[in-house]
Amino acid sequence: MNTKVLPGSGESESKTNPLHLPSVDRLLADTALAQQADQIGRALVKRAVQQTLAQARESIARGGAAPTEAQLIGQAQRLAQQQTVSRLPKVINLTGTVIHTNLGRALLSEEAIASVVSAMRGYNALEFDIDSGGRGDRDDVIEDLICRLTGAEAATVVNNCAAAVLLALVALGARKEVIISRGEQIEIGGAFRMPDIMRAANCKLVEVGTTNRTHLRDYQEAISEKASLIVKAHRSNYAVTGFTAEVGDAELAALAKQAGIFYMVDLGSGALVDMSQWGLPREPLPSDALSKGADVVMFSGDKLLGGPQAGIIVGSRAAISRIKKHPLKRALRVSKLVLAALEATLRVYDSDHHIAERLPVLAMLSKQRDVIRAACERVAPMLARHAGDAFEMRIADCASQIGSGALPEERLPSAAVVLTPKSENRRNGALLNKTLASFRKLPTPVIGRISDDAIVFDCRCLSPADEQLLREQLQ
Repeated sequence: MNTKVLPGSGESESKTNPLHLPSVDRLLADTALAQQADQIGRALVKRAVQQTLAQARESIARGGAAPTEAQLIGQAQRLAQQQTVSRLPKVINLTGTVIHTNLGRALLSEEAIASVVSAMRGYNALEFDIDSGGRGDRDDVIEDLICRLTGAEAATVVNNCAAAVLLALVALGARKEVIISRGEQIEIGGAFRMPDIMRAANCKLVEVGTTNRTHLRDYQEAISEKASLIVKAHRSNYAVTGFTAEVGDAELAALAKQAGIFYMVDLGSGALVDMSQWGLPREPLPSDALSKGADVVMFSGDKLLGGPQAGIIVGSRAAISRIKKHPLKRALRVSKLVLAALEATLRVYDSDHHIAERLPVLAMLSKQRDVIRAACERVAPMLARHAGDAFEMRIADCASQIGSGALPEERLPSAAVVLTPKSENRRNGALLNKTLASFRKLPTPVIGRISDDAIVFDCRCLSPADEQLLREQLQ
C-alpha cells in the first residue's frame, strides 16, 4: 500500500518536496517559533507555519525565488502574532461624529465599565430572588430605576430599539391593523424600514395622511374593528420642514383610548434629560409621551442616553405585561453585562449629580469650541509630521455631528486640524486616501475624514488618554 504524504504534514515532506522547502515539524522545532508557541499556543503557530509554506509554494510556482528558512520563520512569527490581535481594535475617533455607529456608538461611563467588570468576575443574582430564594426576573435589575426616571408604570429591556419595536408590534398588534402616518415610516441604518418591521411582526400597516401633513381626522377615519395600535415614530434621523402638520401625543392617546386600542411611540434615539441645558435642542423625553397618555414608549440605550446597546420599553402595566409574556421576549433579552452597564448608567441619571461630566457622550456633546481648539493646537504638529511635507497644516473652525440619527439638523461648533495638499498636489484624491490610510495603519488607528479636498481631524472626541496615545505613536 502506498501512503500519500500531505504537503506540510511532517518530516517526510522534505524528502519528496521538489521545492526544497522545510517541513512544518522542522520549522516548529526552531527555537524562536517554539518559544512563541509556548506564549500564544502551538495550534496558532502551527497554522501560521502552514500558511507561510503555502504562500511560499504559490510564489515559487509563479517564478519567485525560494525563501530561506530564516525568512520562513520570520513570516510565520508575524502571521502567528497577527492571529492574536483582536478584530475589535481600539481606534481614536477624530471624525467629528460623537455617537458613531461604525465606531461603537456611545462610550460608557467609568461606573458602567466597573459594573461590567464586576459582573464578569463572579456569579450574580441575575434571575434569582435573594429574599425568597426562588427564581427572579432579570428586568428587576433596572425596572425600578427606569420607571422612576420616566414616570412609567412598568418597563422591560431588549437588545436594541429595532427589537423593541418588533417585540411590541408582535405582542400588541399581530394579525391586526396598525395605523401610522406616511411621514413617519422611517428607515434606520442598513435599510431597515418600519414597513418591513410591520410585516415581520405579522401586522397590517394602515398608512394615513401624506408625507408632510397628517391630521387627527386621518387617524379617526382609519380605525376599524381590526385595529390594534396607533404608532407614532419620532423622526430622529431626518427632518420634514416647511408646510407640515402632525398630531400630538395627547390627541392620539385620547383617540386610541376612545377606540379601545393601544398608542405606541417609537422615540428612536431617546433621552432622559432635557438636552437644552447643554445648548442642544430639546429631544422628546419618554416622560413627555407617557404623561400625555401613551401606552408604550421605546428608545435606545446607546445613543443620547450614553449607555450600552439596548432597546428600553416603558409604559402601562397592561401593555408591558403582554410584551414580557410574548415568547419572542426571551429571544431578544439582554445579557447580564448589558444589564450591569445599563443599571450603572441609569444610576448616574438617578443621582442627578454631575451627569455631563460622568457620561462621556454628554461630556463630548457639551464640550466647548475653545477647549477643542486647544486640543487641536497640541496635536497638530504631530499629525502634520506624520502626513509629511506634501501637506500644509492649519487649525480651523468646523461643525461636529451628534451621529446615529440623533438631532439630525443640529451641528456642534467645533475645531479641527486640517491637512491640505500643497498647490502642486491639489485635488490629488490618491494622495489624500493614501495618507488617511497611513493614519489607520498606526498601532492604534486614527480615524479622520476627507472633506473639501483636505484631511480633517475634528478633535471633539479626543480624550486625554487618546491624546497620550497619539503622542506615543507620532512623536
